[in-house]
This record gives sequence, structure tokens and C-alpha cells, in this order.
Amino acid sequence: MSAPVTPPTPAPTAVGAQAPPERAERSGPPRARRSSSRAPGRIRRASLPYLLLLPALALELLVHLVPMVIGVVMSFKTLTQFYIRDWTTAPWSGFDNYKISVDFSAPVGKDLLDSFVTTCLFTVASVALCWLLGMAAAVFMQESFRGRGLLRALFLVPYALPVYAAVITWAFMFQRDNGLVNHVLHDQLGLGGDRAFWLIGDNSFYALLTVSVWKGWPFAFLIVTAGLQNIPKELYEAAAIDGAGVWQQIRRITLPSLRPVNQVLVLVLFLWTFNDFNTPYVLFGRSAPKAADLVSIHIYQSSFVTWNFGTGAAMSVLLVLFLLVVTGGYLLLTSRGRKSADV
Repeated sequence: MSAPVTPPTPAPTAVGAQAPPERAERSGPPRARRSSSRAPGRIRRASLPYLLLLPALALELLVHLVPMVIGVVMSFKTLTQFYIRDWTTAPWSGFDNYKISVDFSAPVGKDLLDSFVTTCLFTVASVALCWLLGMAAAVFMQESFRGRGLLRALFLVPYALPVYAAVITWAFMFQRDNGLVNHVLHDQLGLGGDRAFWLIGDNSFYALLTVSVWKGWPFAFLIVTAGLQNIPKELYEAAAIDGAGVWQQIRRITLPSLRPVNQVLVLVLFLWTFNDFNTPYVLFGRSAPKAADLVSIHIYQSSFVTWNFGTGAAMSVLLVLFLLVVTGGYLLLTSRGRKSADV
């Protein structure tokens, strides 16, 4: 019998020798393989918020961007009541609608300029009064006292009421013969002679300003109150120990600390007030008095009363451009002021 054959013993591998290529590939670092396999999952997780926002963004563009584009196209057309059935068939007019709107020597341009000046005066007065009342109320309500919660709730009632219900109520109050305003001013306080007309004539400006401030200042009060919560009370206590009075504390602590809040608040109030259409429309109807002829109601009259939609669209585009320029300039100035204050 022959002896059993034993398999050859493999030669020992030298220290530091590399493994075969196949084994080296299989024995690669597992962390690298796991990271490469997790990369698609990370990409999917990173894109998930954008995918969730996509329907809302598409709807927002559909609601706002499409009408804006249509309005810009309409501003270059001679669009009157004869082309309402199919406005796309209206002839092109180029920049004629814009030339008519900015021709301040002609009746259309002059009326638009008067309305623009009235809107600027109204906006400045309304924003200043809203901010002043909101600031004063917020500072007054900063200290705790009995009944502060109820008073805060009462302050926010004008902001919580629907716009139409509030303005209609004010329209009844401004009635000449049976309105509450004339009843208090003339019958109760005995001020003036004859009852005043508040919804026509020059007094319509003050009536519109009163309603705008009444329903706008609670928003300023709410925003300033939220900003005051971020100011440490230790600053006021230290200032009081150093002998600073109330006005000095407001000037040296409150106003500088609320500068970022006030910058945003003034911009929002400006945009809301300058574009306000509901208040003058509900208060005066389709035809506002000349003293209260804001740009928003003036564009409405140019479009839906005189049936000149092309000119009204051109006025709307000019209004948007003006607001963009003012907003951009305001943001630029406030950012420079913030940088200089930080330095």
C-alpha cells in the first residue's frame, strides 16, 4: 500500500505583504461602504422639506405671479369695455398707458398725482400715529398690575374684528344726523356749530385717518409688546439705581433695544397702509371724496368705473415699482444704520 498524500502547506506570508486584489476589495473599509450607501438616503432627507414646500410654492405662484404677469401684459394694451369678453384681442398700445399716467399736465396724470400726494400724507400720518399709540400702550402695559390681561384683550379688539364689520360700524358712527361722532361732539360736548359732514368734503380725510389708526395701532402694540419681552429687566433696575428717570430709560434703553423691531414694524405698516383698499372702499363706496382719494381706490375707479383697464393696469405697475424702490431703499438705509451701530 502506498502512504497517504498530505496536501502541501501554504507558504507563510511575509509581514507587510499585501493581500490579493480580490480579497483587498472585499476587505475594504466598511465605514466607506456604509457612507456611500447612505448618501442617497441623505440626499432624499435633505430634499424632503423642499418637496413638501413645492405644492404651497406652486399655489403661491399661481395665485400671485400669474395675475401680476397678466396685469403687466394688460398695461400694454388698449383694453376698454369693448374687449372685456376676450381681453387678449385688445390692440397693443405700447407705452401709451404709462405716458398718459405720468403726464401730469393732462387730467388723468394730474388726478393720479393728487391721489399719490394724498396717499403719502395719509400713510405718513397713519403710520406715525399707529406706532406712537402702540409704543405708548406697550410701555404702559409693561409693568404688571391688576386687570392688565383684560386691558390687553380690549386693546386687541380692533385688530381681531373683521375689517368690513369694523369699517361699516364706523361709517354709521360718522353719519351727519344720527351718527355717534356728531352726537358726542355737538350734543354732549357742545363743540362747533353745525353738524359736520365726515364722509364727504375735506373732513373725509380725517375720518379715513381715524379708522385706519383705530384698526392699525393694536398691531403695533402687539409687536412692540413682544419686543419688550426680550429686554432684560436688570437694565432698567441698573438705570434706576444710577438715577435715570422714566423718559431717560425709554430713550437710552427701550428705543435702542427695539430698533430692529421698529424697523420691521414701520415697513409693514407702510406697505399695509399705502395699499389699503378695503377701508376707503367700505367707508366711502365706489367713489371716494377727493380729500380721501387714495391710490388704491383711484386705480379701482380708473379701471372699473371709467372702464379703462389698460390705464388702470399701468397705474398698478407704477405703484408696484414705487413700493419696490421705497422698500429697497428703506432696507438699504436700515442695514447701513445697523452696521454702523454695531461698529
